[in-house]
Amino acid sequence: MLKPVNRKWWHDKIAYQIYPKSFLDANGDGIGDLEGIISKLDYLKSLGIDIIWLSPIYKSPFVDQGYDISDYYAIAEEFGTMEEFDLLLAEAEKRDMHIIMDLVINHCSDKHEWFQKALMDPYGEYADYFYFRKGRDGNPPSNLRSYFGGSCWEPVPGTDMYYFHMFAKEQPDLNWENPKLRSELYKMVNWWLEKGLAGFRVDAIINIKKDLSFPDFEPDGPDGLAHCWKMVDSVDGVGDLLQDLKRNTFSKYDSFTVGEVFNMHEGELENFIGDEGHFSTIFDFSAQCMDEGINGWYDIPPVDFRLWRQTVANSQLEVQKHGFEANIIENHDEPRGVSRFLPEYARTPDGTKMLGTVSVLLRGIPFIYQGQEIGMQNAVWNSIDEFDDINTKDQYSIALQAGLSDEAALAACAAMSRDNARTPMQWSSDPNAGFTSGTPWLKVNSNYPAINVSLQETDPSSVLNYYRRLITLRKSPEFREVFTYGEFAPVYMDTDSIMAYYRVNDSQRMLIAANFGSEAAEIKLEYPVKRVVLGNMSNDPAGGACAEASYAGTESADFSGETLKLSSCEVAVIECEI
Repeated sequence: MLKPVNRKWWHDKIAYQIYPKSFLDANGDGIGDLEGIISKLDYLKSLGIDIIWLSPIYKSPFVDQGYDISDYYAIAEEFGTMEEFDLLLAEAEKRDMHIIMDLVINHCSDKHEWFQKALMDPYGEYADYFYFRKGRDGNPPSNLRSYFGGSCWEPVPGTDMYYFHMFAKEQPDLNWENPKLRSELYKMVNWWLEKGLAGFRVDAIINIKKDLSFPDFEPDGPDGLAHCWKMVDSVDGVGDLLQDLKRNTFSKYDSFTVGEVFNMHEGELENFIGDEGHFSTIFDFSAQCMDEGINGWYDIPPVDFRLWRQTVANSQLEVQKHGFEANIIENHDEPRGVSRFLPEYARTPDGTKMLGTVSVLLRGIPFIYQGQEIGMQNAVWNSIDEFDDINTKDQYSIALQAGLSDEAALAACAAMSRDNARTPMQWSSDPNAGFTSGTPWLKVNSNYPAINVSLQETDPSSVLNYYRRLITLRKSPEFREVFTYGEFAPVYMDTDSIMAYYRVNDSQRMLIAANFGSEAAEIKLEYPVKRVVLGNMSNDPAGGACAEASYAGTESADFSGETLKLSSCEVAVIECEI
């Protein structure tokens, strides 16, 4: 069994990510805003959400959709005012909900006051807030390639200096070795926490530790550059910086923090999510990272079910030794999970419910991304001009340079672009999916007349109402303990199409079994069945033998003696004898 857990207020919570620009536009300018979010708090409460994560709403030029912050203390006028943000905090508190914001402190915008002062005096105090280095023989200081393509180094006008950026050139990296810079950042973090913020999602935080010699690495592309993550992999000491951040900010407020962490070193997991870890939790990106292309999006292979199943299971088994991770199907940086992890035949309401069940009942903190609860899918993209995302445009160029046709390059981007997650939320069958009365900043997915909240609200068998029952089940007094703290134990791993696992503690054993295959499948049950508590193919979602529990229905899982037969895309949540 698992070691005893130091229980925290956030362990049994359900989180929901809002991408504000695409959530709901209340003033008709085509951009989602705080007023729109406030108007949908009751909707989120009805879904069972406890924690709302807002992607960046700070003042920004929006070169990278708000992840380039020009003023950490101001709300972007596109989203509203600080008074509206304070109202959001107050209205969330009335509903016993918590707000967390994105914390983007590896880099800022080149329009930030600090960087503008650094440019004016490249040898002065503010230049040391960043990484200003002299070039080498007329070339950049090193051959590192940014995450968005091209050199990590940008010339400082009028000098022989360069500044370092791991993302876009408009996002200069902040120098975490400078105690003055750290003090400024800590003051800002505490300012927001004093306002009543419950915590932060911490962006790209593993990148804050640099090798200050900025060495060259073996080139890994025809451009003679090397991926900047190679430097991240090669350097030690980020934990000291993260503990300093926690000690001076988060720990003072019992904050909930979720880190975006890649490139973690072997054996470091407990340092990140243990009882004394740097963060409350970090995202589990294992499934998202398993199919990365060697050269770019254009050579990413299709998702292999067996590999996906093993990847999820391995991650769960390792994580539960140390703490809790945050489980996702999709987010603002990923394509839609239904389109990515399900084969075409399974991209249906039943398949969508199945994927959601497998994810939400894993051990860890479920994070639902806006639109996931209604089964939003990737859009159909007809031209590269329809995309907004700078990373997508870079990947399109990479594919063309590799010799792909325009059609093939576009197909690769259509499958993997993060703009798939950023198309406006589909509220209704009204024009622009009810997102705006104006012209939306990014095109609306053309399938919105068939997939939208309004349509699903009135359908008891809809994906939306299934998610409500699923979340109610996880949080119910009867099953909260086993689904929060129960051990994860994979089962039926030798089958061709079954993804199944137990959640078990001393008094309960729950089996979650899903058939990802195109044909029905049968498994032999290991334990006697007490009852089926949830299924995605129930005949009467509103009633049944346990009608007093809003998650229960007349479930259609097919039992025959000691076997369970699951139709294609069927999932069953079964209480077994302990």
